[in-house]
Order: sequence, then C-alpha cells, then structure tokens
Amino acid sequence: MQKTVVLNVVGLTSKLIGEHTPFLYNWSEQGQIVPIAPVLPAVTCTVQATYLTGKLPNDHGIVGNGWYFRDECEVKFWRQSNRLIEAPKIWQIAKEVDPNFTCANLFWWYNMHSTVDYAITPRPMYTADGRKIPDIYTQPAKLRWPLQKDLGQFPLFNFWGPNTSIRATQWIAESAKWIETNCNPTLTLVYLPHLDYCLQKYGPHLNKVAQDLQEIDAVCGDLIQFYQNRGTQVIVLSEYGITSVTKPIHLNRILRQKGLLTVREELGREILDPGASKAFAVADHQIAHIYVNDFFDIPKVRSLLQETEGIAYVLDHTTKPSEYLNHSRSGELIAVAQPETWFTYYYWLDDHRAPDFARTVDIHRKPGYDPVELFFDPQIKLLPLRISLKLLKKQLGFRHLMDIIPLNADLVGGSHGCIPPSPDQGPLLITKQTHLLDASSIKAIDVCQLILKHLKNNNN
Repeated sequence: MQKTVVLNVVGLTSKLIGEHTPFLYNWSEQGQIVPIAPVLPAVTCTVQATYLTGKLPNDHGIVGNGWYFRDECEVKFWRQSNRLIEAPKIWQIAKEVDPNFTCANLFWWYNMHSTVDYAITPRPMYTADGRKIPDIYTQPAKLRWPLQKDLGQFPLFNFWGPNTSIRATQWIAESAKWIETNCNPTLTLVYLPHLDYCLQKYGPHLNKVAQDLQEIDAVCGDLIQFYQNRGTQVIVLSEYGITSVTKPIHLNRILRQKGLLTVREELGREILDPGASKAFAVADHQIAHIYVNDFFDIPKVRSLLQETEGIAYVLDHTTKPSEYLNHSRSGELIAVAQPETWFTYYYWLDDHRAPDFARTVDIHRKPGYDPVELFFDPQIKLLPLRISLKLLKKQLGFRHLMDIIPLNADLVGGSHGCIPPSPDQGPLLITKQTHLLDASSIKAIDVCQLILKHLKNNNN
C-alpha cells in the first residue's frame, strides 16, 4: 500500500483559503479542492466516525459529541473509548486487504482501546486534591514517556479553554513527525484543531482570524513538506465549516419554564436531573437531542420546539430516518438550529444558582457543549492576579475552583452542526491525486473509500 497522511484541519473551508494561507493556496492549486456534503449533525465526533467508517450515524451510532446514556440516566460528552463506534474503521478494512498495513491515529476522537497500531490522545491526570495534570494516552503504552521526553508535556491548557493557542496544534504536528520517524505507519491520521477555536470565538471574519490562518498554514506547510519528502501522499480535509451566529437559544430553560425539566439543589446551586425530568435537551452546537422520558409528552414537547424562534426544524420518529439519525442513542426529538442561532446547555433561571462547574472549563460535567469556555470572564477585575493566586494554590496542593468563565452566551461568534448555507462554507477535501476523484464533490460517507483509494494508488 502507498503511504498516506490525512491532515484534518478543523474548520477549514474554501472561503478561508487565500491571502492568509499562501502555502495551502499554492499547494491546492497543484491538485483539486472538492467540497464534502456534510453529515447531520456536522460536529466533531459524528463527522470523524463517518469519515473513518464510511457509514452514517444510524449505523455507526455516534449521534453527536455526547448523548444521554439512558441506562445510567446521565448525559456524557467526549467519551474516549473506540468501542462506542459500532462499525468497522478504515484501519480494520485496510488490514484485511494488506496484513502488513499499519495506522497511526493522532488525536482524532474515540482514540482509546482501539485496534489501531499507534495512538496518541489527551488523557489528563485528575488527582484527589482537585488538580488536572496534562498528560496523554498512547498505544502502545510504552510510547508515552519517550514521546513527552522528546517533545515536552502536551500543552493541554492551550488545547481547549480561554488559553487556546497554536501551541497545542504545533505539538500534535510534531508528534506526527515523531511517530512517522520512529514507527513508519502506512496511514497517519492527524487532527489539527487550531482554527476550530478562533472561528467559534469570532466567526469566519478574516480580519479577526488572519493571524490564526497564517499560523495553521505554517503548520500545514511544514507537515506537508515533511511527508512529501518521505514519499507520502497527503490529503487535507476538514470536518465542517463554521458560520456566524448572533443568537443563543436556551432550550433547557424553555423546557423548565413549562414544567418539563427537573433540577436538584446542591449547596444552594442547581444540578440537572435528567432521570427525573419529563424532557431535557442535550445541546451540541446547532443540534440538540431532546430526550422525553414519557412517550405521551412527545407531542407537547414537539409543539413547544416548533414554536421556538430560531429553530429551523424538528425531527421525530417519522423524520429521523431521512437524516440517518434513527438510532437508540438519539433523542426522541432532534432540534436543528437556523444558521444564525445555536443551542446552549443552560438550564438555570438565575445565574447565582448556576452549578459551580458552569464558570469553569469542565467538558465532562456539563450536560452539553459549552463554547463559552473559550472566553475569560470580562467582568472579573484584576483577572491575571486572580488567576495567579489560583495557580499558586494549585501548586501548593490546595483545592481550588478556576471559576473564570463567563455565563454570557452572546460572546460566541461562530458555530456549526447544521448544514451550511453554501458549499464554500462547508467542509472540503484537497488532494494532488486528482485521478482518484470521480466527481467535483463528495459525500461524507465517501471519504473512507477515497482514503482507501489513495492507499491502493499505484500511479504516483
């Protein structure tokens, strides 16, 4: 098989390739850019599972970045076990063709306990005193220490949160070169997330993200030249495009005001109680799975959603199959936002009653996706001093609450999840192997087969 690398440049669209991305512009001119018809929901975990299996959500089971685990009565986001994907992955398919095939999965999601040959993914250490220590999970496990010895500790706090920067993406890129040099896989999957975060903060406004585009272009240029020098084919693709949003919709507050959502009070704060609620929303960017615990309440909840301004349409048991979301993990109803709106997870009616984790970066405890974690709270006075004092307490071993995140969803400038208004605002794929393309555009489910075609390509 022909050595191939797939660079997943999250958030990259054809509209963003231009003066601020000179390398990608010139490199794409030597090949072809094809738009990818996105899958619904156009969110990280669903799209990646679709690309890696060639299957749709009703087959692979990844209906979002998180969902309601009905048997546990808990909402869980950002799970890591690869066994949650209910379909064969590309490395399994390729291995059947060529037993000598090997694959490295670098930071794509569901990257633990899989059958891939080499894996690297974030895996912080959570200590009993409340600390979160940056670390990684590797497969084989023996790669964990020499990798970080050579590259330094993974910069977790630059990977997500208000401190995000190009550093985390650069570290991932260097880990890809390290794996290539030391392990020489046939196929390498590389996740480069930098654009995702700035575009969610500001929206796709070139004047605000010009530096970020230049930074990701430099990383891509370095990686592409490195791999091409080693005779490796390069595919650049993205998962979705991010569009401007101006209006957050607080679905859980709407459900609560109608007596459908239940909370539990803990130390004067409120915690969502999904198992006791008649209905609640698992918000995921511009998609929300609405779980209704009593079948007889579905018509009432559906009518409420259909009357809510900013919701484009609502899927139920009759329409979910048409969007390939008729899976047991899906909500009884699925709300899809209009392009300029997005869904928060907020369920409290008074900010003073919000749970303590609401003002922190805590992707696992929040019962929904929270892009407001990308911002420092602008209302906190002397913020650098406050952060320094909290970090000092952390270093001394004291428990602390890094409550520096605002509760103002209006700060968010970009989102994704619904089908974008036009192809140039959606995901893309770039390759120099244009003879492998059968059409001027492809579907998300076609990406798996197209990667396999590159692996089998004998016309280099």
